[in-house]
Amino acid sequence: MGYRIRAWIHAPGPDLFGMSNFRPIDRDSGFLMPPSVDEWLPQRHLARFVVEVIAGLDLRPMTGSYRGSGEASYHPSLLLGILIYGYATGVFSSRKLERATYDSVAFRFIAANDHPDHDTIAAFRRRFLPQIEKLFVQVLVLAREMGVLKLGTVGLDGTKVHANASRHSALSYDHDHAGKLEAQLQAEVADLMAKAEAADQVDIADGMSIPDELARREERLSRLAEARAKIEARAKERFEREQADHQAKLAARDAKAAATGKKPTGREPKPPVATPLPTDQINLTDEESRIMAVAGGGFEQCYNAQAAVAAGSLLVVVADVVQAPNDKQQLTPMLDKIGTLPDVLGRPDMLLADNGYFSEANVQACVAGGIEPLIALGREAHHLSLQERFAAAPPAPEDPTPVQAMAYRLRTPQGRALYALRKQTPEPVFGIIKSVLGFRQFLLRGLNAARGEWRLVTMAWNLKRMFALSRAV
Repeated sequence: MGYRIRAWIHAPGPDLFGMSNFRPIDRDSGFLMPPSVDEWLPQRHLARFVVEVIAGLDLRPMTGSYRGSGEASYHPSLLLGILIYGYATGVFSSRKLERATYDSVAFRFIAANDHPDHDTIAAFRRRFLPQIEKLFVQVLVLAREMGVLKLGTVGLDGTKVHANASRHSALSYDHDHAGKLEAQLQAEVADLMAKAEAADQVDIADGMSIPDELARREERLSRLAEARAKIEARAKERFEREQADHQAKLAARDAKAAATGKKPTGREPKPPVATPLPTDQINLTDEESRIMAVAGGGFEQCYNAQAAVAAGSLLVVVADVVQAPNDKQQLTPMLDKIGTLPDVLGRPDMLLADNGYFSEANVQACVAGGIEPLIALGREAHHLSLQERFAAAPPAPEDPTPVQAMAYRLRTPQGRALYALRKQTPEPVFGIIKSVLGFRQFLLRGLNAARGEWRLVTMAWNLKRMFALSRAV
């Protein structure tokens, strides 16, 4: 093709003035010696850093899972390097990663001038997501050894990441949606059956295959029945959980009445509903994703991605993905995950979080874990006046509860300065991952797959950040 194009293009005439002084362009001469991929990149480059870090990781859980027979496989270090560098530079699709091994010098260096196809890359990513969590911790240990990670103050936050599913694929349990769809499909099946019985007397549209149309609608009816059964199972689990809470509230109410001898004031706790609610939904593309409110307004099919970020280094130390849109129930599980980190990483002594994480139980969980909480008690007012910004600390409370002690600390100048670090800790990380790297939607479907991919994203961010911080070490 290149030679045909050359035949159609007329070269310009010679430079009449003879004043040009350009470097020659020669794409045809061969190399006297075979080229070395090591010469293609500067000595200080993110791709080199990724390769060097992966070379120091324990990949035996990956390499040991290969049989060693048949056609030679790509080494896990090579495929992992392609994935991590891709996520660190905004290339997520397996097809785009394959193309990058041809088009990008950095990817060619990581791939050792080889070109794994997109099926191989995608299969490797799905297969080894569980092992990535352990590699995530190994990278944190390396960051500690490099002197760029210190677990002192951590900021906790969550962000909604779109699932690989459309909200228009969600099925509601209410009769107007699921019921009408089921009735429509059943009517179409009956109509097709009637046409099949009278095929000789009834005109059938060109291209219509009655068996295929019947099979398609029967499959949709089966999926619809399965979806409704799953919604009912979720409703049963919710009822059992809420019923236990309801009984505890009633018991506490009765105990208070018995202790005071007075009739309880206020309304009696409302009992939970045992049946599915009309608003209960399930997504037919990714049934484990949920409808969530997103920034800027509106609702989308999402997962709630959580991250605990170390202040100063901005390295993610713990990452998780949950289905609940509310953050309040995520603080204790994230504390538990922080507690499982290796002792060599140390332990945080302060946790910063916005008011979405506030509850008395969460404050007490932090204190019990030896971590000082600074969790906003409510929404912060914007554009504070000079008097409010520089107001003196109020008197310290006597014998305060954990919540009172935290509230007092947040009203002191020192506490306000510490809490201000929250906006400089997890929020920039989410902003860069979403807006700079472009990771706004999971490629993989299902809760466990989304968790693995989120850890891959945050591990790639950590390596990118470690590379930038290593210049100052």
